[in-house]
Amino acid sequence: MKLTVLVDNNTLIDRYFFGEPASSYYLEEGDIKLLFDVGYTDIFIKNAQKMNINLDNVNTLVVSHGHNDHVGGLADLIRYYAAAFVERGKYNKPRLIAHPLTFCDKYEGKNEIGSVIKEHTLQKHFNVTLSKDEIWLTDKLVFLGEIKRRNNFENKRPIGTIMSQNGWVDDFVLDDSALVYKSSDGLVIITGCSHAGICNIIEQAKIICKDTRIVNIIGGFHLLNPDKYILEATCDYMKQNNIQNISPCHCTDLNSKIALSRDIPIHEVGVSTLFEYS
Repeated sequence: MKLTVLVDNNTLIDRYFFGEPASSYYLEEGDIKLLFDVGYTDIFIKNAQKMNINLDNVNTLVVSHGHNDHVGGLADLIRYYAAAFVERGKYNKPRLIAHPLTFCDKYEGKNEIGSVIKEHTLQKHFNVTLSKDEIWLTDKLVFLGEIKRRNNFENKRPIGTIMSQNGWVDDFVLDDSALVYKSSDGLVIITGCSHAGICNIIEQAKIICKDTRIVNIIGGFHLLNPDKYILEATCDYMKQNNIQNISPCHCTDLNSKIALSRDIPIHEVGVSTLFEYS
């Protein structure tokens, strides 16, 4: 499996790509060529072109959750595919995988923070699969589906509200999910924002993949100015579970990275960072 960071808050010296407070990754695993989230704007397309990654070949799009810093680029991706069809006669109509609540209306105060592209529009451009259950994309790569909240310190505060069947309710981001790759050395967990709780995600990954070895965790940890007890509990969990490496980015602040690094090898992530696992 090969993973390239297309969008992150961080850019790297001497690598002149665009950055934004958002997330998008490009993965190749077997016959799967996959986008995991599409950032906030079109810079995932611009960066992919500068990296010589041909998005014409993408056959799978996985969305971690429905916040606009992960789905904002959907309109740009649709325009990209329209241009690809007109200019090159090439359009794969990729499969889109997400949780059923991903494209519901989401607000924080008066601000819309969800996807402006809704499910009925996406159905025209993608083969849409919305699932609470895990979905195996290959025999080694899995979408975790809805993450069970197992501990007593994560995901205790809502982020705005979501339009449900019962009207507007507090949004605990039940649509938040992740990908996991089963490498020969253990699990590589790939997250968007980890609103479900990074420790809850790890537990789900271990159960679904039947492996307790965690080689690396790549992505946002939802540790942006966390309460002290949440950060301490997360560090304790990581240490107790012998996490081998972490590559936190996006919504993980410096203080949290420093705290986590006291017990776990930590790696810098930025636009163009490449990870490879067999």
